[in-house]
Amino acid sequence: MKLSSRSDRVTVSGIRKVFELAASIEDPIDLSIGQPDFSVPEVGRQAAHKAIDEGFTRYTLTQGIGELRQKVKDYYKNLHGVEFEQSIVTSGVAGAVLLAFFSLLEEGDEILIPDPAFMLYEQWANFLGAKTVRYNTYPDFRAYPERIEAAITDRTKLLIVLSPSNPTGAVLPDSDIRKIAEIAKKHDLLVLSDEIYDRFTYDSEPTSICRYYDNVLCMGGYSKFAGMPGMRLGYALGKEELIGCMRKLQQFSFVCAPSVSQKIGVAMLDADFTPTLERYRRKRDIIYDGLKDNFDVEKPGGAFYIFPKAPWGTGTEFAEYAIKNKVLIIPGGQFSAQDTHFRLSFAADDATLHKGIDVLNRLAKEPPAKT
Repeated sequence: MKLSSRSDRVTVSGIRKVFELAASIEDPIDLSIGQPDFSVPEVGRQAAHKAIDEGFTRYTLTQGIGELRQKVKDYYKNLHGVEFEQSIVTSGVAGAVLLAFFSLLEEGDEILIPDPAFMLYEQWANFLGAKTVRYNTYPDFRAYPERIEAAITDRTKLLIVLSPSNPTGAVLPDSDIRKIAEIAKKHDLLVLSDEIYDRFTYDSEPTSICRYYDNVLCMGGYSKFAGMPGMRLGYALGKEELIGCMRKLQQFSFVCAPSVSQKIGVAMLDADFTPTLERYRRKRDIIYDGLKDNFDVEKPGGAFYIFPKAPWGTGTEFAEYAIKNKVLIIPGGQFSAQDTHFRLSFAADDATLHKGIDVLNRLAKEPPAKT
C-alpha cells in the first residue's frame, strides 16, 4: 500500500504517546493530558437523558440545531457585545480548525502562530502545504504585537491568537489584544481566535479580539468547561462567506456534530461555572506555589496548564526523566521551536497535584548522574 505523500506531513502527537504510555505504568502521576477532572454536570446529564429518551439520535442540520447556534451567538453578544453574522456547531474545536483551514489555506500560504502553541494548527497547515511562521512569546508568553507585525509578509493568510493559551496558560492583556487588532486591520488579515479556555480565566474578565476587529473567526467548545472532551462539541462564529464554506465541507466530513451532545450544549451554556472556576483557580495556585521555588515559571492566568522551564537539560530530557519517575508531563518541544520547557496539566485531583509537585521538586535538585 502506498500512502499519500501529504499524509507524511502530519506527525504523531507526542501528547498521545505519553497518554498511551500511561497505560503501561503502574500508578502514574498523570499531569499530561488536558482534560478536566470532572464529568458533565447534572443539568447536562439530564439534557442527554431526555434527548436519548425522546429519540434525538438522528442527524441534525449540518450547521447544528438552531437553538444551540443561537445560544452561542447570544453568549458572545452578552459577553463581548458582538453579534456575529453566522455560527456553526462542529465536532469539537479540532473539527472547527480543520474546516476553517480546508476552507482558507492553499499551497504556499503563510499562517502566524504563537510560539509555543498547541500543535494542531501547524499539523493541518503542513498537510495543506501552507507554511507556519511562529511569533515568539518567550520569556513571559505575552503576544508582543511588534513581533507579530515583523513576521507578516505578502503571503500571510491567517493570524492565530490563543488566549488563554495551551500550553502556557497565558492570558493576553486587553492592551495587547487591541494592538493585535490594529495590526490585523492594517494588513487586512483574518484572525482565528481559539477561545476554548475562555471560562478558565482566573485574574481578569474574559476578553476577545472580536471586540476590536470584525474579520475574526472565533472558536470555542464544551470539552473543557462542560467536562465532555469525548463528546466532541465545538462551535465557530464568523462571517457568512467563511461559515458557509465550513458548513459545505462539514456535509461531506463530520456530517454534523453529535446530536445528543448538541442538546447538552444548549443546557450547559446557561449553567453556573463559578464553583468550577474557583476550584481551578485554587488548583492553579497549588501548582504554581508548589513549583516556583525550584523552577523558572510564569504564573498562568488561565486554562489549566503551567509551562515551567526545565531546571537542567532540555525540556525533553527533563520530561523523560520525570516519566521514568512516574510523573507524566509533556516536553515543551512538542509545542515550540524551543526545547527548554515542559507542560504540566493541573486538571487533576489535589492529591495527584501534590504528589507531582513533590517528585518534580526532588528531580529539579537531583539530576541524573552522567554516564
